[in-house]
Amino acid sequence: MLLDITFLDDATRPQGPKLENLTPAQKAPGQHLKMIHDHLRQNMSVLRSMIDAVARGEMSAAEVEQVAETMPLVENYRRFGSLCGQQCQIVHMHHSIEDQAIFPVLSAKAAAFAKVVERLIAEHEVVHDVLVRLIGALQAMARNPGEETFADVKALYDAFERILLSHLGYEEESIGDALGYYDIGV
Repeated sequence: MLLDITFLDDATRPQGPKLENLTPAQKAPGQHLKMIHDHLRQNMSVLRSMIDAVARGEMSAAEVEQVAETMPLVENYRRFGSLCGQQCQIVHMHHSIEDQAIFPVLSAKAAAFAKVVERLIAEHEVVHDVLVRLIGALQAMARNPGEETFADVKALYDAFERILLSHLGYEEESIGDALGYYDIGV
């Protein structure tokens, strides 16, 4: 199932120039980007712990539901609609803002970051592909719960977590300081 997904490789990621002697104000946009990403990381950490507990037989479906009830993601679901739809919309909106508003400005202001921006956009496509597959697997598991469908969800979640966490770190490291240096708001 995952053989056709291209995993991200740090060795092939372009690097922009290192920017030094930035002021606290210039570092602020990169820190804001990291705070946005940290929210995604926190939700992923909770999901990871539940998936692992279920896989070890330490957590039942009822216990997963009880823990999930306290997640901010579920609160947003109650307020705004479909949980999967909302999470997808958040990731899609975040990437769309970057692709359409932040990355083109960075490329225009600093040609040295053009290859980095091109790579980040390509990684957004990989993240989206895996997210769509994960949602499909979750829907299949809801229709037909069992070991096989759980294994599919776990494998896709493992891939999604690996790809998204790697992407978020690369993005923060490669353009975080540049956002403030070139006065690009987040």
